[in-house]
Amino acid sequence: MSLPIRLVLMRPRNAENLGAAARALKNCGLAEWTWVNPEAEDLAPARRLAVHAEDVLEGSGRADSLDAAVADCVWVVGTSSRKVEGKRRLSPRAVGEELVRRAAQGPVALVFGDERSGLTNAEVERCHDLSAVPTAPEQPSINLAQAVLLYAYEIRMATLAAAPPPPAPLPVAATDTELTRVESALEAALVSGGFLVDEHTRGRPALRELFAPLRRSRLTHKEARLWLAALHTLAKRLR
Repeated sequence: MSLPIRLVLMRPRNAENLGAAARALKNCGLAEWTWVNPEAEDLAPARRLAVHAEDVLEGSGRADSLDAAVADCVWVVGTSSRKVEGKRRLSPRAVGEELVRRAAQGPVALVFGDERSGLTNAEVERCHDLSAVPTAPEQPSINLAQAVLLYAYEIRMATLAAAPPPPAPLPVAATDTELTRVESALEAALVSGGFLVDEHTRGRPALRELFAPLRRSRLTHKEARLWLAALHTLAKRLR
């Protein structure tokens, strides 16, 4: 089940950015996003760039204001380099981690401004916290689709870190019959080697104690076959 993490794009102007952003979202396992008053009208260029992510592109939500886009959200983060008193400035990694944590409480949103001027002052005030990519001062601005990919990647990594890894497949266990064969082969090797010399009991108590660790270790089918091969070879050499 996907987490209720929503990306909100304010007034996106460039159809190519929308297509590339759709692909980035699908790359990172995200699908929920909303366009607020999009200015891109012809989506043909977007479809060309949304390789294998046409469903994400066509499934975008639409809203006429930021308030409408995030009305049900419990936490809203705006992407802006501005410093605003009372608002935290978080790194993209910290945003990804906190979005995943807070999504357990309800929908959360990450808001991107338009390609030309970013978020307005009113939109920045509407956000609970802010985040910016720590770009080099020689080139501080970043393309919208690239920003979406960067934040989507951090959300993906945080999601994977929060989920327990799937259990490794169990190997095929040795059957009781296979274990009995290994025990018999061990007995034959020990008799041939002179360790078990009692002709009546064949040293059964000692044999049981020697074999007990192998039985407790729950040998796999492959391990049992390897033990059999080794013990048969050893018994032949001893004879």
